[in-house]
Amino acid sequence: MKKIIRNVLVNAAVVSAVFPAFARQGEGFNNPVIRGDIPDPSVVLIEDTYYMTGTSSEWAPFYPFFSSKDLVNWTQEGHVFSEKPAWTSNSFWAPELFYHDGKLYCYYTARRKSDGISYIGVAVAGKPGEEFTDYGPIITYGNEAIDAFVFEDKGQLYISWKAYGLDNRPIELLSSRLSSDGLRLEGEPFTLLVDDERIGMEGQYIFKKGGYYYIVYAAHGCCGFNSTYDVYVARSKNYEGPYEKYPGNPVLCGGGKDYISCGHGTAVQVPDGRMFYLCHAYVNGAWRFMGRQPILQEMIVEKDGWIHFVSGKYASIEQPAVFGKGQKQQSILDFEDKFDGDKLRLEWTWNYPYSDIDVRINEGCLSLGGSPIDDNRYGTALCVRAQQPDYAYETQIVESNSALKGLTMYGDHQNLVILGAEGNSLVLKKVVNDKESVLYKAPLLVEKPYLKIEVKQGQYLSFYQSRNGKKWQRLPIDAVDAEFAARWDRVARPGLLYAGDEENSGKFSYFKLDNEQ
Repeated sequence: MKKIIRNVLVNAAVVSAVFPAFARQGEGFNNPVIRGDIPDPSVVLIEDTYYMTGTSSEWAPFYPFFSSKDLVNWTQEGHVFSEKPAWTSNSFWAPELFYHDGKLYCYYTARRKSDGISYIGVAVAGKPGEEFTDYGPIITYGNEAIDAFVFEDKGQLYISWKAYGLDNRPIELLSSRLSSDGLRLEGEPFTLLVDDERIGMEGQYIFKKGGYYYIVYAAHGCCGFNSTYDVYVARSKNYEGPYEKYPGNPVLCGGGKDYISCGHGTAVQVPDGRMFYLCHAYVNGAWRFMGRQPILQEMIVEKDGWIHFVSGKYASIEQPAVFGKGQKQQSILDFEDKFDGDKLRLEWTWNYPYSDIDVRINEGCLSLGGSPIDDNRYGTALCVRAQQPDYAYETQIVESNSALKGLTMYGDHQNLVILGAEGNSLVLKKVVNDKESVLYKAPLLVEKPYLKIEVKQGQYLSFYQSRNGKKWQRLPIDAVDAEFAARWDRVARPGLLYAGDEENSGKFSYFKLDNEQ
């Protein structure tokens, strides 16, 4: 079945911070500055507006795209790509924005369709808000080339990347001269920095200040709830090196009261010359189930000639205001789509590696269908990023058929929870490593049931049904621990699911997610 995506981008939504009460004081802001799982953030300043994108991994559309006037309050504007570039298959990681000659470039990592190897491509937009045109892979070097960063020095463009991460040798940060139009390499690649400690090295950001070139990079383990990511720095008098590593590394890390780990980001200079580093972090406790969330920390070069962070070595949630005490931070918003327009809200994401999606909106109803890919037995998932650990989400199913359709907590096609209608039955299923367990089954209360899942501490799910969407009846089972649904590089997402044949669909009258305040 040919992939059908209709009307999937509309309605900007503001994303806010962790603790609204602190933000309302107007004396500072709280991290994360963007809520939910958006790893590897990249940020640029164009005129008076900051733009940011980050990893989308195995969710489409590809690379969510945000704007901000103050680095703290961000609005999602869309995505870099609504369709996969022709040369790619999956694993859309580490996009890097670069503004040059009046154009916005995005250098991004994806797996090449022909061989499954991760390489670096480039796309260009005339200006923010315009559609990006893809120019295909620009770096196809070795068994893996990821995490691009572009730097201009004395009128010459350079691109750097992580190499040899899959080889039996130390990782290196390589670089090459880049053509003036930013679309091709010139000359031979050369080594900037070697991971001679074999602790990991990636996600580099490069800048020049006070006679030194600095490489700010991430070390140790990036992903998962046992992540050990932290931030290191090295410096040199010449761009091509040799670089010396700071003996006091790491300069920023988790392990304090707020974060498990942090790393992989870029910095941006605000008009008064200060620098702010935007990277991702796993927040401690139940907040880890929100994934790798973007955090902002002020970065300075001290008298010792090394970079440090204003709020200290340990990354912290509470930060001083970027632009003075009058700066306000907006509160988190709930999410609702009544399907009463002709387009989905742009926060929706779907499981593109596992299903070709078919989405239609008609007369206040969402029709969700698709064609499973390969061994996917659990259809099409249409989900949103959770933004805090305690929330509830609900829907109404408005069509009866034999297919399974309803709510899901979705990790991937082999790890998920489903509460839905199947024929005349209400069913609750847990799927772990593609092994299905039916936890509950009973006749539907009504032909068009309302369903709800309540989430506590990011992982514990309770299940409800209703005749009218007002009075809810909890299913007579214990809460289900959904930690298993988190994948190594992303966390599970709440949403809708349809698992049936291509000729049918699941129809829903609304979807609503309420955050517990």
